[in-house]
Amino acid sequence: MDLLHQLGFTDWPVLWAGLIKPMLRLVFFIAAGLMLGNIIEALNWTHGVARIAAPLVRMGHLRDISGASFSMAFFSTITANTMLAGSYEKGEISRRELVFANLFNSTPAFFLHLPSMFFMAVPFIGDAAFTYVGLVLAAAILRTLGTVAAGRIMLPPLPEGCITCRLEEERSNSWKDALRKSWRRFRQRLPRILYITMPVYLLMYVMNKTGGFDSLQAMMEGRVGVLNFLNPAGISVVLMHLAAEFAAALAAAGQLLHAGTLTARDVVMTLLVGNILSSPMRAFRHQFPSYAGIFKPRLALFLIAFNQVLRAASIALMAALYYWWTA
Repeated sequence: MDLLHQLGFTDWPVLWAGLIKPMLRLVFFIAAGLMLGNIIEALNWTHGVARIAAPLVRMGHLRDISGASFSMAFFSTITANTMLAGSYEKGEISRRELVFANLFNSTPAFFLHLPSMFFMAVPFIGDAAFTYVGLVLAAAILRTLGTVAAGRIMLPPLPEGCITCRLEEERSNSWKDALRKSWRRFRQRLPRILYITMPVYLLMYVMNKTGGFDSLQAMMEGRVGVLNFLNPAGISVVLMHLAAEFAAALAAAGQLLHAGTLTARDVVMTLLVGNILSSPMRAFRHQFPSYAGIFKPRLALFLIAFNQVLRAASIALMAALYYWWTA
């Protein structure tokens, strides 16, 4: 009974203000943001980025098949990789260009999910979402520019051809079609997000009310190694990133931010660290089955590892710059 009282479960105003109201608000904005992000993706409003990036494809000396694959990656990474694999097996592109093209395709794949990522993060962490998503986007742009520069040096000039001609073929033809696709994705994704979000939010509430983070701080003091620059309470966000999905880390970060346990700067740093540490295993778990079906397993593993090393390095650089800038 004392524990229930400590948690506020016996005091309706406390429970409503501290847990139920914020959770309901969170659920509403998650649902609205997820639907909006799905509509943006279905209408293919990100296709303009591909048109803007077409000169970069040519600057990087990537062939037409690489440019077409780049455009297709805005809609389906599996289709984009299948195009590259077929061209590689025919001897039309070298292994080196295959690596560059696959790395370059990681950027449109990021833009494909950027709306959903942003609109999912805003309800959880508010203004910090702009900083976090902006830094991850900056890391993606840095990888793109690095790929272009390296390709221009290491690849021969490419012939003329179409790069963005396939964009219009993949977009939804009408608002009705876009809404139908968005609603289908919404019904598939929202239950999975809430299944993670609500228990995690409750767990963070309980830990904060019972002094769990004070205990965590005492336990982690002097034992966090290279993560000792993080707020000890933020370790839980990193662990959620490692053990579950991005939504779980956002739920944890949002509750701690709402309670005042973490600042916006702490939230951004913990999410960046969690992103770096969790992405390699998550990428292997989700990407390797499809990659191994498209490329030979050894080549698939190499491509995934190469992408993840550069991804982690670029995000780590952004995190270091942000940490130094806000110190």
